[in-house]
Amino acid sequence: MSRRREDSVVSPLADSDERVIESALRPKRLDDFVGQARVREQLTLLLRSALRRGRPPDHVLLSGPPGLGKTTIAMIIAAELGAPLRITSGPAIERSGDLAAVLSTLQEGEVVFIDEIHRLARPAEEMLYLAMEDFRVDIVVGKGPGATAIPLDIAPFTLVGATTRAGLLPAPLRDRFGFTARLDFYQPDELGVIVRRSAGLLGVPIEDAGIEELASRSRGTPRIANRLLRRVRDYAEVRADGVVTRDITRTALELYEVDEMGLDRLDRAVLDAVVRRFGGGPVGLSTLAVVVGEEAETVEVVAEPFLVRHGLLARTPRGRVATRAGWEHLGLTPPAASEMPTLFD
Repeated sequence: MSRRREDSVVSPLADSDERVIESALRPKRLDDFVGQARVREQLTLLLRSALRRGRPPDHVLLSGPPGLGKTTIAMIIAAELGAPLRITSGPAIERSGDLAAVLSTLQEGEVVFIDEIHRLARPAEEMLYLAMEDFRVDIVVGKGPGATAIPLDIAPFTLVGATTRAGLLPAPLRDRFGFTARLDFYQPDELGVIVRRSAGLLGVPIEDAGIEELASRSRGTPRIANRLLRRVRDYAEVRADGVVTRDITRTALELYEVDEMGLDRLDRAVLDAVVRRFGGGPVGLSTLAVVVGEEAETVEVVAEPFLVRHGLLARTPRGRVATRAGWEHLGLTPPAASEMPTLFD
């Protein structure tokens, strides 16, 4: 996954410094978790049933765009079970030995969280199949024809895997998860609850109108809502009396180039390039990335999902095209319907 762009306050990605700040704002229990009502209810049943049986629950796969709470849910699962949590990521497990080192030291009932599980190395992935199913790993001793596989039993555990690219997971791995949940973008009222809670934890005086304004510009993503809250807080403390109002929020976000729909500079650059440079499209992703001066993965992961979800941009077999709403958002008159590209162009 591409790194979060340093100048974007509405990127759903987070760097290591931001994750430290996020940890103080994360809810610790399912009852405190806002949004994702169906997933929350399903997890409640799964965990309570496991606790009654005295057995680790089924392995859990969480998928969805970044910033929606997959890591938070993994931490909540461990907390609800009263179990230790081991955190790692797919890119960090480069060899099967790295995974064996983690699994062989587990305590019974421990929760293992693997972020970006779709990026596991193939040897580690194959070892994980056996570990998830039979709670066993095969340690290979020696090399070549004389190599020997020694089976090693491991303590029963629960694996929580998180992915933003569920389609990249191989079927054998996906099928070994007993519970699969996809996290959806949040509604503005849900984000409002999150902003209010975070403001209380951070000690930020904020008015209801300020909460509504922040929630409406947060792209349906709690991580972005919390980041915008911190930026608006900074503005309110330096340029005003410290209270976050609607007017303060609007002025601060204008400074950070976040418009009323939550689009930032990159989003508008992508949309503007499709409309002005290529007449509304279609245009290929790599060409579009060159025009806006970003990596193709950054455009695809950070900007495109939001533009498509809000109907400003569309993907077609020949490339990206701007919709009528995209033209209008830039204050331009779209061409006649007969001249607009379709999804099949």
